[in-house]
Amino acid sequence: MTMNMQTHTDTASHSTRRAFLLFFALALVFFLPISLSAQNPLDGAGAKKLGNRVMCMCGGCNDTAAKCNHMGGNFSGPCETAQAELKELNDRVGQGKSDDLVLQSFVQEYGPTVLISPPATGFDLWAWLMPVIAPLIGIALVWMVVARWRRKLAVAAGPPISPELLARARSDISRHSDE
Repeated sequence: MTMNMQTHTDTASHSTRRAFLLFFALALVFFLPISLSAQNPLDGAGAKKLGNRVMCMCGGCNDTAAKCNHMGGNFSGPCETAQAELKELNDRVGQGKSDDLVLQSFVQEYGPTVLISPPATGFDLWAWLMPVIAPLIGIALVWMVVARWRRKLAVAAGPPISPELLARARSDISRHSDE
């Protein structure tokens, strides 16, 4: 009887071990790709944050380097130029350079068109001010034109009519309509 109990205990521990190994293998299969993709240098927080402020310079899209997505054929995803820009951004951020310094180095390398939004200094300040100034100028012009039209309409109407003259005209009209 003791022997039978020991066999039952061995079988239970063997099935528990087997279930644990199966669970571990499944966890490894599902979570290993996720952990490997997190180590991709193009997925770094620094590259993504700055990649949204830098234009993809491939010339085939008008997107940011972080959002470049060429569709079609065997390829779907960031182009090689965007990947290189993201890797370069991530490397520079990894070296401890500030965001402004990294962006300035990209401007020196590619020119000012590499930035998604122009800096708010110098002539580029107009790009930030014109969306506010242009509608205000338009509203002021419309206001002036309407005011001028109102003045012209007031002059075209002539002098005001006296109440006595208006009463006499009404009485004349009522007399002629009765006849």
